[in-house]
Amino acid sequence: MADRPVTKLDKSDVLAGLFAVWDDITALLGGLAEADWQAASPLPGWDVKALVAHMIGTECFLAGVPAPQPDIDVSALDHVRNDIGVMNECWVRHLSAEPGADVLNRFKDITDERRKALTDMPAGEWDAVTLTPVGPESYGRFMRVRVFDCWMHEQDIRQALGRPSSDDQLGGPASELSLDEIAATMGYVVGKRAKAPEGSRVLLELTGPLSRSIRVAVDGRAQVVDDFGGREPTVSIRLDGLQFTRLAGGRPMCSARSQDIEVDGEKEVAAQVIEHLNFVI
Repeated sequence: MADRPVTKLDKSDVLAGLFAVWDDITALLGGLAEADWQAASPLPGWDVKALVAHMIGTECFLAGVPAPQPDIDVSALDHVRNDIGVMNECWVRHLSAEPGADVLNRFKDITDERRKALTDMPAGEWDAVTLTPVGPESYGRFMRVRVFDCWMHEQDIRQALGRPSSDDQLGGPASELSLDEIAATMGYVVGKRAKAPEGSRVLLELTGPLSRSIRVAVDGRAQVVDDFGGREPTVSIRLDGLQFTRLAGGRPMCSARSQDIEVDGEKEVAAQVIEHLNFVI
């Protein structure tokens, strides 16, 4: 099997998005009442505090800090499905009894530490191949996955608090990088998960502040393409860009935006793609 191509990404672009989403989360959490930290999130078994604990845990892992020992066998919990889930849950349980303000301070401290480490990282390390949630990839790609993960959790927190992102808040580098990361998986979604037949040309048309067009051609294997070479799509799926990210992350749609999904072309293939959009582990 040929080596997979490695994604090389501009460090300053990715870090601008990562630092921006950390700033947005910090601002969102500032001054929350203790009850708000316990608001149920769209992720089963997790409240707002658990989402923040998970982000703290991942950044601690990347900084070389070992996960705390849990008080129970977390792998037995219904919502824990893999080793990453086990590590997440160790941090979630460890921080669950801490006051929200203390958890926020931990978040600020570890993200400040990571900002410095990432800013100082040499280009060679940034481009070096490492193990990532999307397989062996550049460290830069891993950090784009971190932007996506944190940005998705910002939206989860907003949903839990009933403070959905405004159109203006959806602008900016973190949203764009998150969409880039989701778009990069759409070949896998259309080909492997939805099993779109050979010759399919799938157009995902995203509307609203996260508008963009994502095209996937199935030609031997499914891959994201810039255009269909002048040919019409065999399937068109049109929906709000934020709702697309919710479905891609296996989340319920946001009640504050249009939930309409318009489909043209081969309806059965479109239904399969929509049903299998969720690619997250």
